[in-house]
Amino acid sequence: MKRKLRVRQAQTVLPFGVGAVLDVQGESFVAAGIERWPDLKTPVPSDRLATRLGVKGFYAAPHTLNDRYDKVDRPGVPYVRFPGWLFCGSCRAMVRFLREHEKPGEPPVCTSCAAAPRLTPMRFVRICPDGHLDDVDWWYWAHSKLAPELRESCSESKHAWKARRLSFRVADRASGLEALSVRCEAIREGGKPCGAERDLLDVLGPQGGHCSGRNPWQHWDTRTSCRQQVHIVQRTAGNVYYPVVYSALDIPQTAEAPRAERSMAEAVLDHGYWTNLIDALGTPRADIFRDMIKEDTDAPDSLIDQLVAEATGAPAPAPDRQESGRSGKIDLSRDEWYAFDAARLPEATKEFAVRRSGLGLDGEKEEPWATLDAHIGGVVLADRLREVRAPTGFRRHSPGGTLVPADTSGRLRWLPATEVYGEGIVLTLDEQRLAAWENDPRVRAHVHGVRTDLDASFRDEQLAETTGSELSPRFLLLHTVAHLLIRQLSFDSGYTTASLRERVYGRPEYGQHGLLIYTAAGDAEGTLGGLVRQGEAPHFAETLIRMLEAAAWCSADPLCAEHTGQGFGNLNRAACHACTLLPETSCQTGNTLLDRALVVGSARVPGYFTDVLTSSRESAAAIAQG
Repeated sequence: MKRKLRVRQAQTVLPFGVGAVLDVQGESFVAAGIERWPDLKTPVPSDRLATRLGVKGFYAAPHTLNDRYDKVDRPGVPYVRFPGWLFCGSCRAMVRFLREHEKPGEPPVCTSCAAAPRLTPMRFVRICPDGHLDDVDWWYWAHSKLAPELRESCSESKHAWKARRLSFRVADRASGLEALSVRCEAIREGGKPCGAERDLLDVLGPQGGHCSGRNPWQHWDTRTSCRQQVHIVQRTAGNVYYPVVYSALDIPQTAEAPRAERSMAEAVLDHGYWTNLIDALGTPRADIFRDMIKEDTDAPDSLIDQLVAEATGAPAPAPDRQESGRSGKIDLSRDEWYAFDAARLPEATKEFAVRRSGLGLDGEKEEPWATLDAHIGGVVLADRLREVRAPTGFRRHSPGGTLVPADTSGRLRWLPATEVYGEGIVLTLDEQRLAAWENDPRVRAHVHGVRTDLDASFRDEQLAETTGSELSPRFLLLHTVAHLLIRQLSFDSGYTTASLRERVYGRPEYGQHGLLIYTAAGDAEGTLGGLVRQGEAPHFAETLIRMLEAAAWCSADPLCAEHTGQGFGNLNRAACHACTLLPETSCQTGNTLLDRALVVGSARVPGYFTDVLTSSRESAAAIAQG
């Protein structure tokens, strides 16, 4: 029985990257570390992402040939069979399937049955917070209720890791896990049958025993001493694999200073103490004037140093357009925002082509279009985008567990990656209205509660690179609008929500006030061509109005709208699966930091688009009344 098991190139990054468990055609495997990848790899250039992750480069998995030109022995990304414990659905015998038993193109079959049925992988595995994955010790589980001397009297006790007389039974008069049990059919000393048996009622959760300190693709001699408590879970459970994936857009470099930096430089030069700072250079008073300018303009030291050098004729410091955030790493979103927000958009390339658009509402006086136009800063259409995604590693048991690197050997200076092409819509909000809305005391008090929950969450450091050093009201607003817009575009453009992704540019320190909705699916659905068409006038204005009308009501209201903390770590407010949440692959923050009330308003906080929604309702009522 020949069969071909394949994984697409894009899937080797997500969702079946290093450390992930893959179920395919009734068999189960785990992706091995990149130290086992073949030499036949495809380079994936991305200098910005390589600098951010501290590696020399990226490589994609070898391409899979089609059926006509396929080569059976062609090297590919290695996947190791896991779990090693299998059972026969006919005779119920359990088998520890070893690597020497593997036959190319042949699934494992039961040698005890005449019909040779396929063996089925056991449903449960062991994980630990340090990222290790292992088989459940089923021999010990069956004998765990016996006294130590009775366990040792079993003939299988000396080679329990590959016990050959275990069976996986199903009871007729029970249901659930209580109906499943593991039984030992071995012989005790003296010729008596062992008969040890235990059901699986208590199998899930923390268990006793020692962690193996390794993952299935690692050799036994590479194991580490792990003292973490092991947890037994289903092999397809969500906490078996938490990938850590970074992505960057391929954008052209430009020598033009960003609009936000130019505005900040003008604010510094126009400051009343600027001349005092120049006159006091080299004296202790210079630091006083410098601190007062920084406090009033929020200008970074690098910008002030550059302006001082220009004013005094001193050598200019080396420009650094990618300042580090709280994590000490460069911020990938900064240059992307500058490319979309530039007064003169970059020249089109084969990886990046954008053009300025709009809502088509200039001079419009009818409602709700006039009010909507006043709230929107602009629209940029991205006809061509290239995104590179690279996994740095994974975690198990919880998102805050120990990070296991993709290179478990620790010797390589590259990472796996995949490149995808797509299109997108950049929506920006009006800066003055946004700043006025942010400064509302009710908005600031409302966001302060979310910020407090975020500070108490273990995801604080993980999300800092996306939200900035301090969670701002504009990030929550833009992030929620991105979710609502993706849900609406899935109806209007024909894309599924899983094929659309977001990039939120909501860091006030960089002057960001927009979002990007784009397609970057690694299949044909990422190239349908309907997203940019939907972003053109007059379609996009209609989409935004329908989005706001849909966001004003949730089937879970008033519970959803009045919630003071829901979702993972209570990091959401008015946001649930019925109104706002998206597939995990579409969201930058894992469906957290969302609040529909900041968009459409509530009794406690004004929404940025509240007056647009009110105008839309009044206009609809006037039309209905004739």
